[in-house]
Amino acid sequence: MFKEDDPRKCTAIKLIRFKLANKTKKTNYRSLILDPFAKKILSPVDKHVKSITAIDCSWNKINPVSIKRFIGMHRKLPPLYAGNPVNYSKLNKLTTVEAIAAALFILGDVKNGKIIMSKFKWGHSFIELNYNLLNDYSKSKSPKEINDIVNEYGIIV
Repeated sequence: MFKEDDPRKCTAIKLIRFKLANKTKKTNYRSLILDPFAKKILSPVDKHVKSITAIDCSWNKINPVSIKRFIGMHRKLPPLYAGNPVNYSKLNKLTTVEAIAAALFILGDVKNGKIIMSKFKWGHSFIELNYNLLNDYSKSKSPKEINDIVNEYGIIV
């Protein structure tokens, strides 16, 4: 947690308060690090992860160097639309909770993805906006198939 955002709007703080996430400073090689600068894209082949780590920081201040210091498997999410009120419908401008939920959906843990999104009054918007994408991403067999899905939807990144 880089504490760069308004604490009243911070989705990571809310997840911790509901005991749906833990604050951590340490990761291990089996941790999935959600990293928008990663070369590899998250896909269901990454199901073997031990934990998911999201770096809670501002989109305006995000720095690749600060994320690289975390040990683990760095993966970027495939394109998704924000459901949060600040960046509604903007491509790849997700909150921390949206990023974690997306990873859970893609890795096949739809139940927990829905649980964490249910804690936010706008959580349903994220799921509705991305329902087909998340469903298709979760059925993919490889990162290449994820790229094929992106092209099929005509998403320009």
